[in-house]
Amino acid sequence: MPSRTTRLLFAVAVTGLAVGIAGCSGAAPVDARPTLAKASSDTVTVLAQHDPAERAIRASRAVFASAPGAVVAPADDASAIGTAASAARRAHVPVLLAGSDDRRAVGQELDRLGASWYQAEGDVDVSTDVEERDAPDGGAAPEPSRASRPATVVVADDQADAAVVGTAQAAGADVVTMPDGVTDPAAAPDVVRALHAHRDTPTVLVGTAFADLPDPGWTVRAAETGWQLPHGGQRPFDGHSYVAMYGAPGAPTLGVLGEQDPAAAVTRAKELAASYDGVSDEPVTPAFEVIATVAAGSAGADGDYSSELPVSTLEPYVDAAHDAGMPVILDLQPGRSDFLSQAKRYESLLERPGVWLALDPEWRLGPDQVPLQQIGSVSSAEVDQVSDWLAGLVRSEGLPPKALVLHQFRLSMLQDRSSLTTHPELDMLIHVDGQGSQPDKQATWNALHVDAPAGVHWGWKNFFDEDTPMLTPEQTMADVAPTPSLVTYQ
Repeated sequence: MPSRTTRLLFAVAVTGLAVGIAGCSGAAPVDARPTLAKASSDTVTVLAQHDPAERAIRASRAVFASAPGAVVAPADDASAIGTAASAARRAHVPVLLAGSDDRRAVGQELDRLGASWYQAEGDVDVSTDVEERDAPDGGAAPEPSRASRPATVVVADDQADAAVVGTAQAAGADVVTMPDGVTDPAAAPDVVRALHAHRDTPTVLVGTAFADLPDPGWTVRAAETGWQLPHGGQRPFDGHSYVAMYGAPGAPTLGVLGEQDPAAAVTRAKELAASYDGVSDEPVTPAFEVIATVAAGSAGADGDYSSELPVSTLEPYVDAAHDAGMPVILDLQPGRSDFLSQAKRYESLLERPGVWLALDPEWRLGPDQVPLQQIGSVSSAEVDQVSDWLAGLVRSEGLPPKALVLHQFRLSMLQDRSSLTTHPELDMLIHVDGQGSQPDKQATWNALHVDAPAGVHWGWKNFFDEDTPMLTPEQTMADVAPTPSLVTYQ
């Protein structure tokens, strides 16, 4: 296990931290805060049924209140479906698929539509009294008088749901297709843009890929805000990686972030991230990890061995990062306090998109422990309290997903981590922040991966002074496996 002697030395002088950071205090300009347009649509329909014929009928219900007719094709005939979709677009009517399971379903939908005719493409067997005839050519543009419902239709696979695409286009709906292999609308830049542009209309998610989407309603509302990460999408670690500077404002001994003012810190973070250009398989975004509460060498007035920096001290760094398109991670070192109480101190900052949270269990101490003498730990129950609260904040404020970073360099620091609760509003990352020789760091990295929670992302820390030697960007990407999503520098 890497030595922690050097990395703990900074806690000795924390009692005087307030003096060192006083010059960084000051209220942020009002216009520096991002304005987030709340989603206005509260209607989300998910069509994830296995049967494509059922999806087609439900799509018709979603976007057509009524229609004079419909075009019907066999559910298993792709060529006929393509022809039917073209005819439906010209006639401004839905495409219905005749499946083998229920011959009555198409007839029932024709009745609901008030249709007087249907056009058959291919070999269809429809149980209905509605007249079969060719659809009229309604022209290239949708008819203003059609009884369709405005909607944004998000399709997971436009080939598998060509009938739905035809129906949506016939109704004048806005259609957007998910990228290959992506099943979360929040991770798809074009989908986020479309949902934001049409946030006043209902949304229809179509495809079996959406069956496992944990909370479609919240996902769509978050996307409708329009906020995106610098390289697109809203999910912190889905197709993104970060290089962050770590430290506290005005306190160089706590990390490189505190060695310069906010503007210079932005410049330095960008330079660090640029050193990963060409060696990372994913776009690399610069970031800050700012220590918001610092484990203290003395009990302090409140007796919790933690110095809580005021929001006004952190705001210049948060604002500078926001203006530069950089996310900020607020790091908590609670001493004898608890993580949830400290997190709530910074609710006003966490209400901003792109401001995330990190918990550092090394500094979560018991009632008889003090920094430098023991390594702290946290129970999964306490982490769950924080994640429940943070997820609730994301939901109540209509925010995009946030990252929740958990620091760890010993298994004992995160107790019962296999039972941690997951939330669709949060991407969880375990940050392995041991220091020392590279063989020791790799051993820690590998040990912490054993029986790790499913779906968790991973972070790695490079120490300028304590690592022997510190990995280069090329080595960090090549030698650390799996490749970390977050690399911080201290």
